[in-house]
Amino acid sequence: MLKGIDPRLNAEVLGCLRAMGHGDVLILADTNFPSDSVARATVTGKLLRMDNLTSAEAAQAILSVMPLDTFVADFAGRMEMVGAAAEIPPVQAEVQAEIDAAEGSPRPMISIERFAFYDMARQAYAVIQTGERRFYGCFMLRKGVIAPEA
Repeated sequence: MLKGIDPRLNAEVLGCLRAMGHGDVLILADTNFPSDSVARATVTGKLLRMDNLTSAEAAQAILSVMPLDTFVADFAGRMEMVGAAAEIPPVQAEVQAEIDAAEGSPRPMISIERFAFYDMARQAYAVIQTGERRFYGCFMLRKGVIAPEA
């Protein structure tokens, strides 16, 4: 255990988040996403896991240490529901609430068509698979910067 670090963040995930740079993309995937095969194409080339956590729980832990990019509109995204692109299921609303809490104000995610999401995921820095079993629990988070102190 480390002081000040969310215990849900395992060593592999922490190492990945630390290694990422400004603008790098992290994919947070549910249990149905083809995480292993997609992760092989990423920068890290291996699948990271945050088992037994919902997407929102994993997002909360990640956002406790990783800033989101404030310079771009696509700082975070959600996989669109097939046939209902504008619909936001509860799993996505929960992650949006974690983003809003981390940002300090509402900042809506963009929506990403399912196959475009797969393509983006293959080009990402890393994929983290959660224990989320609800459909459409897949998200993109773009790393931001930490400003220097005064």
